[in-house]
Amino acid sequence: MRKQALDAGDLVNLNDKNLPSISDGIARPEYDRSKLTPGIVHIGLGNFHRAHQAWYLHRLMQQGLDTDWAIIGAGVRSNDAEQRSKLLEQDCLTTLIQLDPNEKTAEIVGSMIGYVPIESNNTALIKQLAEQSIRIASLTVTEGGYYIDQSTNKFDSNHEDIIHDVQNPSKPRTAFGAMIEALRIRRANDLKPFTCMSCDNLQGNGDILRQTIVSLAQLSNPDLAQWISENCAFPNSMVDCIVPATGEKELALVRTYNIDDSVPVTHENFRQWVLEDKFTDGRPDWGQVGVTITDNVHDYEAMKLRILNGGHQIIANAGEVISIDQIDQCMDNSLIKSFFRKVASTEIAPTVTPVPGMTAEAYVELIDGRFSNPEIIDTVRRVAFDGSSRHPAFLLPTILDVVKSKRSFEGLALAEALWARMCQGVREDGSAIEANDPDWNSLVQLAKQAKDIPTVWLQQPNVYGELASHALFSDRFSYWLNKVWNDGTESAIQAYLEV
Repeated sequence: MRKQALDAGDLVNLNDKNLPSISDGIARPEYDRSKLTPGIVHIGLGNFHRAHQAWYLHRLMQQGLDTDWAIIGAGVRSNDAEQRSKLLEQDCLTTLIQLDPNEKTAEIVGSMIGYVPIESNNTALIKQLAEQSIRIASLTVTEGGYYIDQSTNKFDSNHEDIIHDVQNPSKPRTAFGAMIEALRIRRANDLKPFTCMSCDNLQGNGDILRQTIVSLAQLSNPDLAQWISENCAFPNSMVDCIVPATGEKELALVRTYNIDDSVPVTHENFRQWVLEDKFTDGRPDWGQVGVTITDNVHDYEAMKLRILNGGHQIIANAGEVISIDQIDQCMDNSLIKSFFRKVASTEIAPTVTPVPGMTAEAYVELIDGRFSNPEIIDTVRRVAFDGSSRHPAFLLPTILDVVKSKRSFEGLALAEALWARMCQGVREDGSAIEANDPDWNSLVQLAKQAKDIPTVWLQQPNVYGELASHALFSDRFSYWLNKVWNDGTESAIQAYLEV
């Protein structure tokens, strides 16, 4: 049982000096943080990384292991500067609060020891990556951050960021350009290359990262690109933990533990990390703390991306249209819950291969419980964000498999119709949906046209690719979008459930 929150003036400021003053019962680093040395630079240091990869490393350090693998944070966006400032003020410590439905618990994680300055030309990041001590460069830059042309799944060399980096390789704008320049310096100094490790929700994320880095390097330095291709490692991985954004509720929650932490992280009572053992210069002994080390990452990630991430899109788009704010509230809606379960069990699960200890059917049950956790204040808006990247990553591969196998895809077609309905920008109660996609304006215009001509929505080659040419999918998508507009979201879902 934790104490009642103290007045603001009595809160313990989170930093190394004050760790002994943290309330009893809150786990904190048992290792000497002053003796940690860096081994990893992580780019895109948000809540997920601190609740997941940083936590696994922290667990090793709690056992006195791998203290030479501490994390240096990094970012390539101007708004990362504020996060950097807040973390440095508290010695890069983070309060993690586990949102177990039965009991919340808190711990202080200390595996991160620094954060490079945020610069438009990424000079400090390049310098840090070029240090011999850095053996892994890891990333969480979102599913849409790898410069992929969704119509071909190939590298998009025409993006303005990529053009800039090709013309200015020593002053790059992207994380990938910074990694390439650092690898060039390491090669010139006869140092081993670091491992490039993606921790984003992409199937074959290591392969995709390899494609982006080697393709970008090829445009400005083909010889370096060949060296990277032959000498760097790009392990595939699957990462999983629901980590809500930090807002006023989370800031108030951490104060109930009498801790003044300006960037606390809440997370569900579940974590999973499946990792391919492909590293150029060693790695932490993550297998000691629950990470699954395997050559078969694909089946794990397919199960997770298709059922969990795909399921998130199925329920979030429906919830947004009928003015539901949170994911657990979507699961409290009997129609949306039944919609998720039927689509996941009858349409998605047959495309998923079982993994050791888990069938697709059992995984649907697991995800049902995780989505329903009332302690996870995960917003529909966060989950529905960037649908133009998330639908191609999480739903469209499944739909294409089901269409080609000539199995039923009615619920998946309805899910796509609900995304098109959401992107019209107005909920069924008349309230406006604020911009929620990098391509929001163009999506809104398409969605408005699709109200009268549904097939217009499918003419997005970067999203639907070859699916747009499948007449049966186009027909069923049109049917469900017309039904959503004519009868409403809940009536359309009820009709699907009765099929």
